Amino acid sequence: MNKTMVNGQNNTNVATLPTVARRTRASNAYKQQSRQCDQEKWILSHLPLVKHIVKRLMCNLGGKVERDDLISAGTVGLVKAAQSFDPARGVEFKTYAYIRIRGAIIDELRSASFVPAAVNRDIRTIREAYQQITTQTGSPPSDKELARAVSLPLEKMYKVLEEARRQNFLSIHGMGEEHSPAAAIMPVGKELAPDEIVEKRETLENLAEAIMQLPKRDRQIVVLYYERDLTMKETAEVLGVTESRVSQLHASALFKLSMKLGKNP
Repeated sequence: MNKTMVNGQNNTNVATLPTVARRTRASNAYKQQSRQCDQEKWILSHLPLVKHIVKRLMCNLGGKVERDDLISAGTVGLVKAAQSFDPARGVEFKTYAYIRIRGAIIDELRSASFVPAAVNRDIRTIREAYQQITTQTGSPPSDKELARAVSLPLEKMYKVLEEARRQNFLSIHGMGEEHSPAAAIMPVGKELAPDEIVEKRETLENLAEAIMQLPKRDRQIVVLYYERDLTMKETAEVLGVTESRVSQLHASALFKLSMKLGKNP
C-alpha cells in the first residue's frame, strides 16, 4: 500500500500528485500549441480566399473603395474565424471562413456611404414605376419600357441601377445578410431549428423561381457569375459582349430579382 502520514492522517498517492499536475499542464500546453498551429495553417492557406471575395465584391462597387482597406478587413475576419472555428461541428473551415470574411468586409463597407441622395431618389422612382407597370399589365416591364416610364435614357437608367447595386453591395449573396440566399445554403456551425430549415428552403426555392423568370440574357449572367463563379470580364468573353454591358445587365438582373423577392435593391 502506497500510504504516507500527513499531520497524523493517512494520505494516499500524495507523491504522485505533482506528476499528475505536470502531465495535465503539459497536455494543456500541447493542445494549445496544436490549436495555434492549426489556426496559423488555416489563416495562411485561406489568405487567397480574402482576395477572391474582395475582388468579387469590388465588381459591384466600382472604384469607390480602397482594395487594401477591404483586404485588411477581410484578413481580420479570417483571423477571427480561425480563432472561433470549432471542427467538432462538422462544418468545413472554408465555408465558415467565407461567411466571417465576407461579413467583416461588408461591415467595412457599411461604415461609408456611397450613394448620393439624388441617386436614391432615382432608385425609388424606378422601383415605383416597375411596380406600377407590373400591376397594370400583369408582367414586368422590359428595360427599355422601364426607362421610358421614368423618362431616362436607357444608359442613364443602367447607371442608376449600378448605383443601386453598389448601395446593396451584398448583391445576390445577401439581400439582407442574415437572410441571404448564401446563408440559406452555407452552414454557420450550429444546428438549425426546423422552422429555420423550412425558411431557408423556401428562400432557395423563391430565388430559383425568380432567376428562371429573368430574361434569357440576364439569367445567363446570373448563372455564369454566381454558379460558375466567373468574373465580369470572363462572363463578357463567354457571352461575346463588353464587360461594361455585362455590368449593366448584371445590375438590371439584381434589380429585377430584388423586386420579385420583395427586397430593396
